[in-house]
Amino acid sequence: MDELNEGTQVPSFFQYSLQVQDNTNMLDPKLIQSLIDERIAELDNGLYVVDLRISPTNTIHVELDKLKGGVSVSDCMSVSRNIEHNLDREQTDFELHVSSAGLDKPVRHINQFAKNVGRSFKVQPENGAQFEAELIKMSDDNLVFKQRLQVRDEVKKKKVWVEEFIELPYDQIKEAKIVISFK
Repeated sequence: MDELNEGTQVPSFFQYSLQVQDNTNMLDPKLIQSLIDERIAELDNGLYVVDLRISPTNTIHVELDKLKGGVSVSDCMSVSRNIEHNLDREQTDFELHVSSAGLDKPVRHINQFAKNVGRSFKVQPENGAQFEAELIKMSDDNLVFKQRLQVRDEVKKKKVWVEEFIELPYDQIKEAKIVISFK
């Protein structure tokens, strides 16, 4: 009979490892924002950040817009390269997406309203019904929309166009989208 040796090792298929989520490799949003701001200041062309999101898997989404005109591919590349070249992928891996804000998305920054005075919007106020109207004026806190409605004139017995002005504080707008028109 074989004698059992003391100190026999456990077969390797019984070994296990404990995986612990390491949050020390999360990207710092303040660092990303400062890298974006640094490049925007260098470009000095009216560029600003509409949205910055960083997912738990370190996917960075940056959306940009300009005070006048559109965001160019070179604007996006420049911001992207500044982020890319100042982060160490050996230390923290990440995925990076830099794009313009896009007309199909809701307005998310006050500068987007300023840029689009004179254009039509679909507006959903915090309280009240959705309406479509032209943004005609804005101040520091308020937006003024002009809405054209067709109403029945009881005296003339026919429908007539009337203009209604709607003034809303910026913070009372739940969602606003630019109406794209090909007229």
